[in-house]
Amino acid sequence: MSFFYKFDPRAKLFFVMAFTILIFFIDKFFISVCLMFILFFIHLAAKIPFPGIKNIRNLSLLALLIICMQTLFVSGNNIINPFFFGMISLKWEGFYLGLLIICRLVSILILFSVFSKTTSPYSLAAALNTLGLNYRAAFTITFSFNLVSHFREEAFAVMDAQKLRGMGSLEKGSFHARVKAWSGIALPLMLGAMRKAQNSAVAMDSRAFGAYKSRTWLEKPKMKAVDIVFIFFIVVIAAGFLFLNYGKDFWILCSGK
Repeated sequence: MSFFYKFDPRAKLFFVMAFTILIFFIDKFFISVCLMFILFFIHLAAKIPFPGIKNIRNLSLLALLIICMQTLFVSGNNIINPFFFGMISLKWEGFYLGLLIICRLVSILILFSVFSKTTSPYSLAAALNTLGLNYRAAFTITFSFNLVSHFREEAFAVMDAQKLRGMGSLEKGSFHARVKAWSGIALPLMLGAMRKAQNSAVAMDSRAFGAYKSRTWLEKPKMKAVDIVFIFFIVVIAAGFLFLNYGKDFWILCSGK
């Protein structure tokens, strides 16, 4: 278990919010790449397994599509030579914007992967409650996190069952066969979601969940010195990136030039 698991959930929430703001406020490509690599090294330090080759391949296809769309439809004066086809032109501005969007997308995926895989739902609910959020709302948020992993496992179970019965595969066959296979997965997943919601509602009602305005926690999260230091470093990193991105513009604005 890495050190990142031991941080207070509130410190990790601050980490997520600060870096989310940075990801969308930084508009310079080189600085966005540096931020992405910092998150990548945090992912490595947290000892979280990386996604499989199939997920990387799907992300690469999405990245290629985004870059092509931005290069085609974003307005700009710098045309990529010699690609000019009458009314259709490829612009460097769109190409760089596409790369920036990909960096933001990858950074968001890494950020929320680190947070979700190093924070237990119980500790997150307790942390949200200590921040003043009603425990019923905190439970709703953490329950939604649990549903994501539950639906993923349920989908794999349905796909394995379909393979055993000789039904269509999502990875092989024509486009029509794959769509048909997806339609065969959608109905069992919906029924499983309804069954999961009903069972959870019965379990919560049997335990009188929500009957009281407040509740006790078996173990409430406590901020330690290492969490304060972690938050301080986040503030320093965020300020440094914002200065690198907007420092020149701020200096020009202050000097009146």
